[in-house]
Amino acid sequence: MPLVTPLPSDHNAEVAELAKFFNETLGFCPNSVLTMQRRPAIAQAFIQLNKAVMENQGRVTSEQKRLIGYLTSANTGCRYCEAHTILAAQRYGGTDERLENIWEFRSSDLYSDAEKAAFEFALAASAVPNAVDESIEQALHQHWDEGEIVEMLGVIALFGYLNRWNDSMGTTMEDGAVEAGKTLLKHTDWERGKHV
Repeated sequence: MPLVTPLPSDHNAEVAELAKFFNETLGFCPNSVLTMQRRPAIAQAFIQLNKAVMENQGRVTSEQKRLIGYLTSANTGCRYCEAHTILAAQRYGGTDERLENIWEFRSSDLYSDAEKAAFEFALAASAVPNAVDESIEQALHQHWDEGEIVEMLGVIALFGYLNRWNDSMGTTMEDGAVEAGKTLLKHTDWERGKHV
């Protein structure tokens, strides 16, 4: 049972209008946002931040951003966000092969050297204590410009917020996310956990 019950999606008209963004990314409004709307300013600010972080201004693609979010969430153990990010990665063009082999990114030809640098950054930046070191910095700067690095860290930080939110709330996982976890993460140890 969640710590706080989500409100109906039409509870606040301004939040509902902004939340249409998630219909593209997930196909539904996440319960995390429906919980945030108990304080509409938090929900509105979160959605605006999410939109800004996920906007593509450089070469970091929508699929890559969702894979960065997935690695960040899996690294911190947030089952809720793992299911959401892998679903969104698929919706933004992630092939079954790329999604299934994401944990083999270091040795796989499915990912470019630039992606490998980004994924190492995601794991290091989401670790506690933070593990971003000089070698990760050098690899990033070899493949990405500073604006793209800001975009990536925006994704990592956004999911740091979401990982804490959803794990602390025990946010109820939506059917679409549960199905994504069961099908797209079946080769991992993913389970729904406390998100019932």
